[in-house]
Parts: sequence; structure tokens; C-alpha cells
Amino acid sequence: MYKPKSKVPASISIWDIAGLVKGASTGAGLGNAFLANIQSVDGIYHVVRAFKNAEVIHEEGDVDPIRDMEIITGELIAKDIQHCDKIIEKLMPDIQRKNLKIAKDEKAVIDKVKEGLEAGKVVRDGDWSGKEIETLNKHSFMTAKPVVYLVNIGKTEYIKKANKWLPKIAEWIKNNGGGPMLPYSAEFESEVVDQAQSTDKEVRAKVAGELGAPSMINRIIGCGYKTLRLIHYFTAGADEVKCWTIRDGTRAPGAAGVIHTDFERGFICAEVMKYTDLVEQGSEADVKAAGLYRQQGKDYEVIDGDIMYFKFNVTAKAQKIDKTQGK
Repeated sequence: MYKPKSKVPASISIWDIAGLVKGASTGAGLGNAFLANIQSVDGIYHVVRAFKNAEVIHEEGDVDPIRDMEIITGELIAKDIQHCDKIIEKLMPDIQRKNLKIAKDEKAVIDKVKEGLEAGKVVRDGDWSGKEIETLNKHSFMTAKPVVYLVNIGKTEYIKKANKWLPKIAEWIKNNGGGPMLPYSAEFESEVVDQAQSTDKEVRAKVAGELGAPSMINRIIGCGYKTLRLIHYFTAGADEVKCWTIRDGTRAPGAAGVIHTDFERGFICAEVMKYTDLVEQGSEADVKAAGLYRQQGKDYEVIDGDIMYFKFNVTAKAQKIDKTQGK
């Protein structure tokens, strides 16, 4: 087994974006700035307030998570409709003057997106073909992003596993694009952190148990990875073992490109063994002796837990490919 000098774990970056207010899509509050931040992320943790506390004021005056979810979803839909209009405006010259088929095909997809949005249907809830998805991926629609709903309830409610809003929230989510729902308590988690005074998982788990319920932090992070369809592979050597995060379904060259673009551009092959095989056999040499160390080509889809060694050769500068041609 490897005994490296350093270990680099996987990570996920989470940005705290303040709640949107009604009218944000037209500039109310700091809405446009917040919406721009949302457009740049891969997925959304939508924090839903479902607890009462007179000391914590609410923009709308009272606690109503269904109303709050409808406001935020409505603002994201409105911004996506604006985005559709801008895309169509840019496509029209190529359609009217040049009659480009590629532009007409793209407009057809955007028209379909806009029609659904105007009917209140988020992009991720649509029925899309593979070719349409390629077009959608170019434009980062906010309502196309996967969402995990984090329902923030009171500490006592969390320990007792009882909150009147949870069934209603679950039903609303089901009817509005779907997505996982995780009840948690920010008050409870804050108390765990304060009492544990440690980042060690076992210490925090013990403190949480003494307070009466398990911490949700690891489940929240894990659910984010699963919802984004993220997996991991490892590179390993005498000095360092490093974990790399990629999307499920990524082929070997794309996985290599996460390390460096030259690895992807000059990809030759990948030597691969599975983590479970390494643990079972005991060493890389034993994995090879058992015939479990394999050489994979460009079409290989990386599997969660793969340990990979990339061979590549870059002998010329990358050339730009013009993808705008064709009718």
C-alpha cells in the first residue's frame, strides 16, 4: 500500500449567496448580482426556512416556506426567460441574413425552453433529447441546475423529527422539478461545532449524539456530490496521493484534463487499477500479478475509486477548431 508524505482529499466549494427577494430578476435589492452568482455555479443548495424565531426577521414578515420557494423559483424562471430573449436576439442575424441551419436549430431549442418557462416549468424538468441537451449546456440556464433543498428547522423540532411544513415542502418539490430534500437545523449544527471544538468526524458525531440527534453535515455534502453526479479517482505515488473530482461518465482523456490540459491534449493511455483491488491484493505489484492492472484507451469511462496513471505526449501546440461553420 502507498505511504505518501502528503494526502490531498477531494473538495467541493460552496458559496453562500444571500436570499433573493421578490422582483430580484428586475433589479430589486441586490438581485441581479445574486442571480449572476447563481448562474456561475454547477448546482444549488436551496436553503428553506421552516422555523419560527421572533429574533430572526423575515423579508416577507412571516414564515411560509412554500411562498418563499415559489418566489425564488419564480425569480430564477424570470431571469432564464430574459436569458432566452438575449440568446434569440443574437441568433436572429445568422438566421435572417445567412439562413444558418445551426442557428435555426439552436433557436428551436431556445424557443422550447422559453415556452416551458412561461408555463412555469423549470428547465431541468423538461423532456430533452441528447442533441438538445448539448445546446442547453452552452447556456447555463439557472433552472437547469440540480437543486438540493435544505430545510432549516428548529433545534427541538430536529431532535424530535417533527415539523408541520415538511410534508407540504416535499409535495411542492415533487411538483416543481424534483430534487432531494434534507431537513436539518442550523442551530443544532452550530451547537455541535461549538461544543466539539474539533473538525474530527468522530468527535463531532459523539457530541451530536449527546445532544440527541446525528449531525447532517456529511449527508448534506454527500448529497451534493451525488446530485451533481460527481465521482473520484486517485493519482498515487511515493510522495503524494491525490483525489480528483470529475463528473460520472467522464472518459479517461477528460479525467486527465482535470490535472492539466496538456494531459488531455496529448493523451496516449491510462493505466488503471481499482481501489478495492489494491486493498484486497495489498500492493500495486500484487494487483499486477493478479492481472487486475489494466491499460485503458480514450473511450474508457472512469469508475469511482479508480487509481490512474496517465501517459501523454504533447509535441505540438493545440489548434483551435472552428465550430461555427456549416449549414
